[in-house]
Amino acid sequence: MTKNQLQQETFTESYLNQSIHLLHSLMDHQAQFIDQVASCLKSVRDANGRLFIIGVGGSAGTASHAVNDFRKICRLESYTPTDNVSELTARVNDDGWDTSYANWLIGSHLSAHDSVLVFSVGGGNRTKNVSMNIVNALELAQSVNATIVGVVGKDGGFTAEVADACVIIPPTFSNHITPHTEGLCSVVLHLLVSHPDLKVDETKWESVK
Repeated sequence: MTKNQLQQETFTESYLNQSIHLLHSLMDHQAQFIDQVASCLKSVRDANGRLFIIGVGGSAGTASHAVNDFRKICRLESYTPTDNVSELTARVNDDGWDTSYANWLIGSHLSAHDSVLVFSVGGGNRTKNVSMNIVNALELAQSVNATIVGVVGKDGGFTAEVADACVIIPPTFSNHITPHTEGLCSVVLHLLVSHPDLKVDETKWESVK
């Protein structure tokens, strides 16, 4: 594509072309890590473990969507703290935001049989004091030897440092890191629940004749 063609693109065309570029990058450089995440989650399910999914902001919505799909399509027992607003806000009010997810995991009796899945643009960063509730939750997961997997953006942050398997959405387009990461997290989520290692039940419209 020439420079002149790029200048003539509408915003919509530019954004979609960026998405296409990122999908090719995922296929070329991250496909093996997506398969690793699927393998980790299959091992957790085979051991009758549970999946705890955490995210902040838009990623909290993805976490809630993921709970539905992993339970319904993959028969993987799954939960997220953001599905219970009463408990979450009580923990934030009484104990603080930074420990809200970790304390919820303690209350859920997180163990080595379980897994923590992170959806996040940055993956958490203790040095920069960003998404400390994710950092503290993962440190708890480490302490009990739970499996850690993630789908994150930028350099992956703390999630990528400690994960057993992690998919990183490349921050190729600096002015759209957040929307591209959150959008492609959803793509990877749906890939995972459709993955032959994980999928058990048909989705509705594929089963309607």
